[in-house]
Amino acid sequence: MIPEGRTARLILRPLQLADAEQIQELFPQWEVVRYLLNRVPWPYPPDGALEFCRNVALPQVECGDAWHWTIRRAAEPGQMIGFISLIRGDADNRGFWMGLPWQGQGFMSEACVWANDFWFESLWFPVLRVAKAVANAASRRISQKQGMRLVGVAEKDFVSGRLPSEIWEITAQEWREWKSFGLSPTRGQ
Repeated sequence: MIPEGRTARLILRPLQLADAEQIQELFPQWEVVRYLLNRVPWPYPPDGALEFCRNVALPQVECGDAWHWTIRRAAEPGQMIGFISLIRGDADNRGFWMGLPWQGQGFMSEACVWANDFWFESLWFPVLRVAKAVANAASRRISQKQGMRLVGVAEKDFVSGRLPSEIWEITAQEWREWKSFGLSPTRGQ
């Protein structure tokens, strides 16, 4: 069972099949998908969100291999604004996207603090690793300001093509130290 998350401005609601409709409305935008791995079909098909929810995400949740949440503003809980996932494995444990109207407002940073805390304090994993395209400066800033370290570089295939990528990581101990400086996950810092 995946819990609902709350921060100062957000509700992180566990993914449901009914969310596919809003995902389909928000997700298929070039600025949203271009730095995602190329397993995302592009152009995005009309039933892409339903297929993803039904055949990928919800089965991952049932197997205990992933945790997926829709991101919503607490002030408007019926409107999805983005999506965040935590994935079991050695290489890439967190992924996210934010709808265009809500980008650049700190919502994803706030959601990532909550998700990181869940990863370490509820799931008890020892390390969190995230991969991202080097060109994805906004995603890199989130990792940097949340205490992650650059630990590797590689090339990966993204929706926009083969690009240099980076691997960032933080250990549970480093996360706890970062939080001890007063950067509470509920304050969205």
